[in-house]
Amino acid sequence: MTDPAVTVRDLTKVFPVPWRRQSVVAVSNLNLRIEPGEVYGLLGPNGSGKSTTLKIILGLVSPTRGCTQIFGEDSRRVQSRQAVGFLPENPYFQKFLTGEETLRFAGRLCGLGGAQLNKRIDELLELVGLNKARKRRLGTYSKGMLQRIGLAQALINHPRLVVLDEPTAGVDPAGSREIRDLIVDLKRRGITVLLSSHLLAQAQEICDRVGILAEGALVREGHLQELIAIENQTELVIADASADLLREIESVINRSSAKLVERRKSTTTLERLFLEATQNGATRLRGEQNDTPPQ
Repeated sequence: MTDPAVTVRDLTKVFPVPWRRQSVVAVSNLNLRIEPGEVYGLLGPNGSGKSTTLKIILGLVSPTRGCTQIFGEDSRRVQSRQAVGFLPENPYFQKFLTGEETLRFAGRLCGLGGAQLNKRIDELLELVGLNKARKRRLGTYSKGMLQRIGLAQALINHPRLVVLDEPTAGVDPAGSREIRDLIVDLKRRGITVLLSSHLLAQAQEICDRVGILAEGALVREGHLQELIAIENQTELVIADASADLLREIESVINRSSAKLVERRKSTTTLERLFLEATQNGATRLRGEQNDTPPQ
């Protein structure tokens, strides 16, 4: 049986507030299971616990309670991260290095060298579309180019899991589209992608499943098409139909020469689902807290 790419069990993270007798619950009893090869979108408003969850999965922050695993290995262990690539929301780059030098430095940190590293650098620069800019210093790169070299850097060690925290933040629409296409290509190659994003339209295009966080709790999760489906509504997509046929639709279609191209659930947008889930989830959580008797 294949281990999940990421497992999160009963995860809670509480941050104490210095000099005050209070604390902040960043993540509360979170459970996630991300299968190998899928693109999973972790969505939520600012302060919902997305980045904290990613940092715990990557072993950068210790949980208060619960555990996380990467391909069955406790994510607090260094070896669990050998098959992981990470692009943070605000990556730091040495601007005096060229794109090629940046990847060479990252490759050596991962134990690569010689012809193997040279080949990998060539592959990644071609993959992210920066082969012609390989000799340019990063200080001359645009925001979109920096994100793409950051993604190439995250892929240098042939990871099985790539974690992306707001990969298109501050990138123009053309750059966002390029990064989206790269994520789709990663999925095609069988690489698991865990994506945190505020760009809901983009997440709707590329994610297989999504989880929506509100105030540290998971309020909605599932396959994207199931989540955005509207109950009790069905769309019929018909080709070569006459105006008379459209007026009768169901009663006529089986007796006509029209072709039923597709029959599907009417859908809402991920943005509408997101707003509804986070608002309702936050209201419910506050109600539960108010109903809890004082200790």
